[in-house]
Amino acid sequence: MDERVREHAAVLVDWSARVEAGDDVVVSVAEDAHDLGVAVAEALGERGANVTTLYGSDELSRAYLKGAEARASSDGDDADNATPAFDDDPAVDRALFEAADAYLRIGGGRNTTATADVARATRQAYAKARKGVREARMDTDWVSTVHPTRSLAQQAGMAYEEYREFVYDAVLRDWEALADEMAQMKEILDAGDEVRIVTERDAAPDTDVTMSIAGRTAVNSAASVAYDSHNLPSGEVFTAPYDTEGEAFFDVPMTIDATRVRDVHLVFEGGEVVDFSAETGEDALAGVLDTDPGARRLGELGIGMNRGIDRFTDSILFDEKMGDTVHLAVGRAYDACLPAGESGNDSAVHVDMISDVSARSRLEVDGEVVQRNGTFRWEEGFETDE
Repeated sequence: MDERVREHAAVLVDWSARVEAGDDVVVSVAEDAHDLGVAVAEALGERGANVTTLYGSDELSRAYLKGAEARASSDGDDADNATPAFDDDPAVDRALFEAADAYLRIGGGRNTTATADVARATRQAYAKARKGVREARMDTDWVSTVHPTRSLAQQAGMAYEEYREFVYDAVLRDWEALADEMAQMKEILDAGDEVRIVTERDAAPDTDVTMSIAGRTAVNSAASVAYDSHNLPSGEVFTAPYDTEGEAFFDVPMTIDATRVRDVHLVFEGGEVVDFSAETGEDALAGVLDTDPGARRLGELGIGMNRGIDRFTDSILFDEKMGDTVHLAVGRAYDACLPAGESGNDSAVHVDMISDVSARSRLEVDGEVVQRNGTFRWEEGFETDE
């Protein structure tokens, strides 16, 4: 086993999840992520944790959902348009996560588009039915990471060996030092009331969007639950905006519901999306926005600050953390950003969309430019004027 696999496991268990002796930990291991799953199990055993393992297979999920579609077709009057019904919040799944202290998801997989032929209505119905299970899972000290696999390398357009180096460069970092740097952005957002993002483009729509962040708390996402951060790698500062107005253009390609989506344009009025378009994958975008009322409102503003991630890979786990980017997510807001007792935007989905802000762009907080052309005001090379 590559020694970096064990280093990855140690970061996940110790720094990220902060697992202690006696903790009940659920570990989901994807297809082709066996080595990291073994290393994590070993690390958890050394720490005296109790472990329950799950097989996180997209191919198994596809088989289940296609079977449900076949059942719905045979039972319904309109076989071609039948959407299966699912029991709300299966008791076994919900009880598992309600009893767990931590949940570690190790992604990987053999096919990044394994569920591409499952009807979008089926995926939406399944997501809605499992909302309570998802909430119980997110109430644990959960952390999501990936093991470098050939399918992910292919999705990123990289050789497997090249992709493996990319992943470990992103994961095996001095997280304390990055946390200290990102604390500066968190302080600015915590003290701010309004954020404005402006980007000018020659061959695409401009972005000029404002949103309120008054009363919200920004998360210094330093790859540890101690920072209310749940991804490894991480490297972003995010908050939960509201009252969004204006237009935003997202030029970083992404995969939504196993569909490639490119060049998304959203128009906000009264805090919600009132118009949208995409160069490709518009139907997938529409499916997300039509999930429920909260899917048309923002749940997150995120600012990428991990300069160890130096290229787009069509994986939101990495792409949204990349320096010189900002992202907005429609759907669910994270509780960590909300005042005690206050409910943020609620939805069964949380879908991030990313903009490259490395040129002809600025990020303002209460009218003051804090990032211009990807450079923060505390960094060398920051330009105070246009």
